[in-house]
Amino acid sequence: MIILVLNAGSSSQKVCLYEITDMTVLNQAPQPLWEGKINWIQDKSGAEIEVKTATGAVLQEYIEGDSHSAHFAYILHTLSHGATKVISQLSEIDVVGHRVVHGGQDYRNTVVITEDVKNAISRLSTLAPAHNPAAVEGIEAIEKSLGDVTQVAVFDTSFHSTLPDAAAIYPGPYEWVEQGIRRYGFHGISHQYCSTLAAQILGRDLNELRLITCHLGNGCSLAAVKHGRSIDTTMGFTPIDGLMMGSRCGSIDPGILIYLLRQCDYSAERLDYVLNKASGLRGISGVSNDLREVIAAKEQGNERAQLAWDIYVHRLQAGIGSMLASLGGLDALVFTGGVGEKSPGIRQEASAAWEFLGLKIDAVKNQQQPINVDIATSDSAVRVLVIHTQEDWAIAQQCWELQQGIGNRVESL
Repeated sequence: MIILVLNAGSSSQKVCLYEITDMTVLNQAPQPLWEGKINWIQDKSGAEIEVKTATGAVLQEYIEGDSHSAHFAYILHTLSHGATKVISQLSEIDVVGHRVVHGGQDYRNTVVITEDVKNAISRLSTLAPAHNPAAVEGIEAIEKSLGDVTQVAVFDTSFHSTLPDAAAIYPGPYEWVEQGIRRYGFHGISHQYCSTLAAQILGRDLNELRLITCHLGNGCSLAAVKHGRSIDTTMGFTPIDGLMMGSRCGSIDPGILIYLLRQCDYSAERLDYVLNKASGLRGISGVSNDLREVIAAKEQGNERAQLAWDIYVHRLQAGIGSMLASLGGLDALVFTGGVGEKSPGIRQEASAAWEFLGLKIDAVKNQQQPINVDIATSDSAVRVLVIHTQEDWAIAQQCWELQQGIGNRVESL
């Protein structure tokens, strides 16, 4: 089965192609046959196109014009033409999977995209304005280029649909519940993938494990995973909630927002910008939303960068503590995402607070750029894993599983 995966961002679109020939490979993450990325340049009419294949072919071009559909058509054209050709024609693609950030309360599982589903994703753009519209754009681009090929929506919120009401419902007026204002959680595709892989690495049954998965990148979230189900998470109604992030503030006193509206004449638009784009590491350090640059500035004596690091670590430790309370114990702490995978300092600091639980990191392993391994000492009471999250592959897996299920149902009829 040939599966195309689209992962939409607010200013870019990642695309990759997988071929699954045997169900036994589902437990492994193969290299894509082909990978592409469209970067839309802010304040410019055009896009950067990047393509590479498993055999080493590379294409980099700048395409003039502001038509996103034309940019999609061009990058899909490179699948079957030129040096990056990996299939003879686009009709060989069996299914297209899309990462959709917000599925609301209605979409708790992976679904085949119909007109009703597409309209629902569009309506939910009010909850994910930076991402859901981009997903719809990708769906419509595929309709134009590949016709009636089966398209599948994999929702970032689905994994957290198992949250108990006590964790999901905010203590505001009950009308909020009726309006759909609740904790949805995000990064679910990553949290689910890492939970499953953690069980494989440990040689344990996922249904017996208590895990805290730490997805730490420009966006950050934690999930408490008990017996394979998400029972608590840090992101909430929107991705702003929870941990301190690259440019998002995370959890703050909502009274601050009332104060800014009343005393500082903030508009809704300015609040949105400040909370999402000018806070977090960037806002505190004044250096960057990239933790690597903040660390470099900290090491040069920059006091604001040091403060940003200290707040980041404090919030991370506090978040892990809240997940511990939900789980009532811990078998493994899992780090993933750009920061979680690449920052030994963050892994060390985040874990140091839990030495009283018997958690011990192997300092040597922690410094060796570990990927998909256990970095705890042999006598640690809690395992500590570093996992390379592969959301695109997880989406391809879910597309394959959904199609197999559809096939079996049709066959049984």
